[in-house]
Amino acid sequence: QVQVVESGGGLVQPGGSLRLSCAASASIFTMYAMAWYRQAPGKQRELVATITRGDSINYADSVKGRFTISRDNAKNMVFLQMNNLTPEDTAVYYCLGISTMGNYWGQGTQVTVSS
Repeated sequence: QVQVVESGGGLVQPGGSLRLSCAASASIFTMYAMAWYRQAPGKQRELVATITRGDSINYADSVKGRFTISRDNAKNMVFLQMNNLTPEDTAVYYCLGISTMGNYWGQGTQVTVSS
């Protein structure tokens, strides 16, 4: 069973930045893709960004130009650099590992953007 653990969330003012980290217990290179999702209160979980094993990257329109997904295969980690944050980015952010053996969710990390 692969485990993924997110970290790096917190409280930040509008316009600020945060860097989320996702640590996997197995080689992320074996994953078909890694992704970040988020869920705001009262809303459905939504896809934020994905990065495939082949380094194909996609972003939700709402975060394009502000968020950057990256990974370190040697450390089995995935990152989400979030810049120019707005209150609408407030949510619990989840890391997801996608493989042929199954999908692996983390427990989430809270990001709150407020002045």
